[in-house]
Amino acid sequence: MKYRIAPSILSADFARLGEEVRDVVSAGSDWIHFDVMDNHYVPNLTFGPMVCQALKPHAKTSSGVAVPIDVHLMITPVDALAAAFAEAGADYISFHPDASAHVHRSIQAIKSKGVKAGLVFNPAEPLDVLDWVIDDIDLVLIMSVNPGFGGQSFIESALRKIEDVRRRITASGKDIRLEVDGGIKVDNIRRIADAGADTFVAGSAIFGKPDYKAVVEAMRAALGN
Repeated sequence: MKYRIAPSILSADFARLGEEVRDVVSAGSDWIHFDVMDNHYVPNLTFGPMVCQALKPHAKTSSGVAVPIDVHLMITPVDALAAAFAEAGADYISFHPDASAHVHRSIQAIKSKGVKAGLVFNPAEPLDVLDWVIDDIDLVLIMSVNPGFGGQSFIESALRKIEDVRRRITASGKDIRLEVDGGIKVDNIRRIADAGADTFVAGSAIFGKPDYKAVVEAMRAALGN
């Protein structure tokens, strides 16, 4: 399985975001993760589409290959801001089903912009809606902490949910990423992968360390990737 490491810029130095993005890309990261919070759906306020647009040119490898920008919307309503992030250069846009009045319509609106769409499930949220839209999405994001703040500890019950989603993805036969966000570190990333995840969001575990490359390489070693 191809594993992807997606550093969350929520834990980066906001005073030098462009440099931080370039540094984690140089360290070998696969995606750049944007945690978008509105101080309404979650109790914090972070980035808007203009920040995404400004950072897009920095999300490239030394050979000029673009690194996907993975936008996680913790906002309500969903559709207008999703469209703005699509215009700003997002490659993936994921949202919480309870934040949209019409989940299927929101998915279709994202995909109509040529962007891949995903659904996000909070720790205590059931997966029922997934059965009705799994053929239409490109990514499922499982929150292994409660959304709104970085630096939280991994919630162990998320492993069961990851296993459940992996079974559903396998049964669907679709090419869908299974991403996990919250409390991921070198010492637990293998267990999370064994549960079925293939994409790993890490914030303070990477940006909180002096050597980003060493952390990314340690995660890859733990994954055997």
